[in-house]
Amino acid sequence: MATENKNLSNYDKNTIPNAKDFRFGIVVSEWNEQVTEGLFQGAYQALTDCGALPENIVRWNVPGSFELIFGAKQMHEKLQLDAVIVIGCVIKGETMHFEFVCEGVTHGIKDLNLKYTIPTIFCVLTDNTMQQSIDRSGGKHGNKGVEAAIAAINMVELNKK
Repeated sequence: MATENKNLSNYDKNTIPNAKDFRFGIVVSEWNEQVTEGLFQGAYQALTDCGALPENIVRWNVPGSFELIFGAKQMHEKLQLDAVIVIGCVIKGETMHFEFVCEGVTHGIKDLNLKYTIPTIFCVLTDNTMQQSIDRSGGKHGNKGVEAAIAAINMVELNKK
């Protein structure tokens, strides 16, 4: 659990594999764009900081978080990639919609990891308020997009062993 003063995005570049030969796909939900764009920027910057070439990072947008599953599936099937990162944001409202979307997306991404031979990295914020999401997409708690990028690099390296 994050504490109020902890930045979740710090990493030691010396402990991360060089990503210059890795290809990444990033599927970004357009819903809650203020948050998802911040997550994308964090992921993109971390990937390039760790050596990934801009031409080896492909971005596709989808309307919402539920559509991340299909977008990632299409990336797996149509592109030669080493990892896919899915970026979304679901904010809890007054109905059960939040629970259904979060559970569906979680299970869908899990299923992609079981079906395909390259990792799909989960970067979907599921917060109670917009402020909590802002705090985790470049705000006071850092950027979960950075964490997803570092996880992707590490999983590609693991997959290549």
